[in-house]
Amino acid sequence: MSLRFPGARRILLIKPSSLGDVVHALPVLAALRAAYPSAHLAWLVSTSFAPLLAGHPLLDEVIPFDRRHYGRMLRSLHSARDFLGFCRGLRRRRFDLVIDLQGLFRSGFLAWISGARVRVGPRAAREGGALFYSLRVHEPPVRPDSPRDAGDIHAVERNLHVARALGLEVSAPAFPLALRTDELAATDAKLTQAAGQPLPRFIAALPGARWESKRWPAAHWAGLLDALHAAGLPPAVLLGGPDERGEADAITAAARAPLIDLVGRTSLRELTAVLARAALVVCMDSGPMHIAAALGRPLVALFGPTNPGRTGPYSNAAQVVRLALPCSPCYARRCPLGHQDCLRTLDVERGSAAVLMHWRRAAAAPVGAS
Repeated sequence: MSLRFPGARRILLIKPSSLGDVVHALPVLAALRAAYPSAHLAWLVSTSFAPLLAGHPLLDEVIPFDRRHYGRMLRSLHSARDFLGFCRGLRRRRFDLVIDLQGLFRSGFLAWISGARVRVGPRAAREGGALFYSLRVHEPPVRPDSPRDAGDIHAVERNLHVARALGLEVSAPAFPLALRTDELAATDAKLTQAAGQPLPRFIAALPGARWESKRWPAAHWAGLLDALHAAGLPPAVLLGGPDERGEADAITAAARAPLIDLVGRTSLRELTAVLARAALVVCMDSGPMHIAAALGRPLVALFGPTNPGRTGPYSNAAQVVRLALPCSPCYARRCPLGHQDCLRTLDVERGSAAVLMHWRRAAAAPVGAS
């Protein structure tokens, strides 16, 4: 397969959010850099997730997009003025190829306002976003032997399908997170300080999730961590953002096992570095889950209202635990039936059994296997 646009010199990748979506787009970045080694590569990303890409060796520029600020432009003259300035700045960069992996009206508009002659995006873009593209890529085909329908194609595969339409080589997708040696060393020091001693092995536990419907009860988490401690596994490090403080406090209050609490005490890059050091990651369906999968860490993810075939961990080192209920997946932020049985009835015994089995499997795997 040959490149569709071999002369491209200034290339913009649009994938603003969410955290998992940004991680899912990393293989496209790697393929772009391999195909266009001397091109100027830029990534338009939400301000919240820009630190994950800051200083990335495959990027020449990170363009932060402050969605919250610009979203007020219809009722704030200041926001409207800033958004117009952002659009002018985008156009001044004179990109000649823009790839929109977000597939929404907003991202399609930004591709168009850039002034690039070639604007690529999915034909199935929502909110009319496809109207802004000069090249619309069809949905990826479903393999004849696949039991899944088109809606269950993983987000990574959708991105890779767009990349292949551009003639990019993506046979072995890479997820370059580009952690520096000094970041890993600083993380080791932070872990040592939090634990009161060097922490050569630990389990990273991430109980948080953006949606209420994706969260496992705190009592279940406490029971799981107690079971892992009783089985002789390494100590657990609780991780998450500042808004997950209450959940973490409930877990530490209910658990008998000693826990190392770093919830709200890591930046996005520090969180990534902690996950890179973890012997095992246990989490919900969340952004950090995708980071752990990209890092190739042994991972157990608990799923409820979402479909792992579409947005599960894209890794051979990961295992998903979920209940096959008629109402799941529903993709609702709050349980429409009011019971959240998909996670509440996923008991501690089943969760801990899955984690222990995966732990033994990871320990038995050959060095370097994933």
